[in-house]
Amino acid sequence: MKLKSLTMASLLLGASIFAMPAHSEIRIGLMSGITGGAAAMAPDITKAYELAVKQVNDQGGILDGQKLVGIIADDGCNPQIGADAATKVVNVSQVIGLVGPWCSGALMSVANTVSIPAGIVVISPAATSPAITGLKDNDLVFRTAASDEYQGQALARTLLERGVKEVAVSFVNNDYGKGLAEAFKAEYEGKGGVIKGYAAHEDNRSSYRSDLAELSSGGAKTLVLFDYGDAAGLTILREAIENGFFENFVGGEGMRTSAPIKAIGAENLANFLASAPVGSKSDALEVFSKAIRDAGGDPDGSWVTNSYDAVFLMALAIEKAGGDKSKVAQALRDITKGDGEAVLPGEWTKAKELIKANKPITYKGASGPLDFDKNGDVSGVYALFKVNGDRYEVVTNMK
Repeated sequence: MKLKSLTMASLLLGASIFAMPAHSEIRIGLMSGITGGAAAMAPDITKAYELAVKQVNDQGGILDGQKLVGIIADDGCNPQIGADAATKVVNVSQVIGLVGPWCSGALMSVANTVSIPAGIVVISPAATSPAITGLKDNDLVFRTAASDEYQGQALARTLLERGVKEVAVSFVNNDYGKGLAEAFKAEYEGKGGVIKGYAAHEDNRSSYRSDLAELSSGGAKTLVLFDYGDAAGLTILREAIENGFFENFVGGEGMRTSAPIKAIGAENLANFLASAPVGSKSDALEVFSKAIRDAGGDPDGSWVTNSYDAVFLMALAIEKAGGDKSKVAQALRDITKGDGEAVLPGEWTKAKELIKANKPITYKGASGPLDFDKNGDVSGVYALFKVNGDRYEVVTNMK
C-alpha cells in the first residue's frame, strides 16, 4: 500500500502526509489503482485529480482559506488492499471524504468495511458494477461513472447495429467483469443476437489458450472481452490474435488503455474495438479540456473527466457542508440537482462566493450531467473506439 500527498502544484510522491499542520488543511483520500489491473489508467487519472486540487488551492483554498490536500492511496484494484489503504487514510490521515476506488470490487470492499461505518462519503469515478447500485450505504456512495448496466446494453445494441450477430464472451471473474458481461448478455440476446460461448476467467494465469479454444469452438468470429488491459485481458487478447482463435475483438473500457498498443502493436489491433465513456459536448467539457491540456493531461484518457468531476464535486460539497462530514452527502445532492446558478469546471472562486451568499449552485460536469438518482448513480454517454497509432479515436457514439 502506498500513500502519497497531492498538494497545490504537484504530486508529491513519497511525501509525508503530515507535511502541513492539521489545522491548515482539509484532507480527502484519493483511492487509486496505481498497481494492479487498472494501472495503465493511473497517469491520466492522476493528472485529473491534480488539476482539481490545484484549481481549488490556486483560488484561495477551501473553507476559510485552508489547503485542500489529496492523500493518494494505492488500492491495487483489489478488495483487501483497498480496504487496508482506506483504513489508513481514514483513521490515520483523518480524511473528510474519499474519491475512488476505480475498480468495483475494491470500491465495494472499501464502502462496506471502512467508509460506511465511518460515515464518510465516497465518490468513485470509474467503479461501474451494477451491484454497487444496491449497496445499503446510508446515502454515502456516489459515482460519476454510469453503471455497467448502461454500458453493457449500449455495447450490445451497437454491435447488433453494426451487423455483429454472433459473439463469444470472456469476462474476468470479479464484480466488474460479471456485471458488465451479464448486462451485455441480457441485452444482446434480448435483441436477437446469439452468444456462441460465454465464460468467466480467473486473473493472473500464464496462458488462456485452452479457454480461447473452447470459446472459439462455437464458431463465433468476434470475441467480446471484459477485463483490464494491464491484466489477464492483455494476455487473452494477445493469445487470441497470435493463435487465430477469433477475427474481431471488442473490449469494455477496462481494455481501452495504452497497454495493448504497447505490448501488441497498433498494426496488430486493426480489428480491435473498445467501448468507453465520453463527456457530453458542452461548455463544461470545453473548459475542462483546455485546462487539462494546459496541465499536460489528456482530456480523452479513460475516466479523466469523471475523475476530475469527482474531486471537484467533493471539494464543492465540503465547502457547502462547512467541513462537516455528516452534511457532505446532502450537500453533494444540493449542488447537482439543477436548480442553482451554473458552475463550470475550475470556477472555484465563483462557487465559493455563491455558497457564502447562501445561493444555490449547480455544478456542470465535464463528464456530463451529474444529477444523482436515489442510489447515487448517474446516466452515462459512451462511444466505441478504435486504435489509431498510439491513441484511440472514436468510431461511433453508442446509444
